[in-house]
Amino acid sequence: MVVDDNADDRRLQTDYLRGQGYRLYAAVDGLDGVEKARIVLPDLILMDVHMPACDGIAACRLLKADPLTAAIPLIFLTSAARPDERVLGLLAGAVDYITKPFDFDEVRLRVSIHLQAWRQPEAPQPQAPAVAGQVSNLDAMVFRAALRILHEDLAQPPDLKSLARAVGTNARRLNEAFHQCVGATVFDYLREVRMEQARKLLRETTLSIQVVASDLGYENPANFATAFKERFGLSPRQYRQAPSDPFAKAWLDVPVAS
Repeated sequence: MVVDDNADDRRLQTDYLRGQGYRLYAAVDGLDGVEKARIVLPDLILMDVHMPACDGIAACRLLKADPLTAAIPLIFLTSAARPDERVLGLLAGAVDYITKPFDFDEVRLRVSIHLQAWRQPEAPQPQAPAVAGQVSNLDAMVFRAALRILHEDLAQPPDLKSLARAVGTNARRLNEAFHQCVGATVFDYLREVRMEQARKLLRETTLSIQVVASDLGYENPANFATAFKERFGLSPRQYRQAPSDPFAKAWLDVPVAS
């Protein structure tokens, strides 16, 4: 599948690859690519990075968050493959980059290499993480994609608008997806996951309360202690001194796609 908003580039790629014997599908932007990929399940996706509405990075995150499409190899196409952009794309789940203007021998070689790797019978298959309740595929995809980003850095997560933009949606739609999957807003989920991580660090490590607070993004230990006591009814020090863990995970126990 070729995903590119530039009609000329899209036509060049599809015509060339058809000439190499491949069956091709085409999509005109990131969201179109995500929707079509879920239907046709292509063996490989060539995707432009810079597209309107939903760019390639956001579309890649959505594809990797969906168990149906998570294992499909994705190669980014870009005219400005800066090192930081390459890192961002690879972290999102891409397997390779091809720069524009195309060297078609390079396109043919890289497509062939990644298709051969994908078709190896011993290649591990992804496990589909479950989410709570019966939710739409789109809600589940958006939720899992956002979860990956939030768990990358609990101390300095993106703001709501930036997080929504990173997964190809808007703030209201993102909060709706979280409500459907875990019954909470993004902010409420983040606060809960921080508290659960704090509980784990206090119980399982000897890190000072000040270090735990800093690692989770609290400006000072007093703010952290207040938030912890509001959540659990004990101060961090009281919790750490308890002979056994009095709490158990509740709705937070949602697997994150690996």
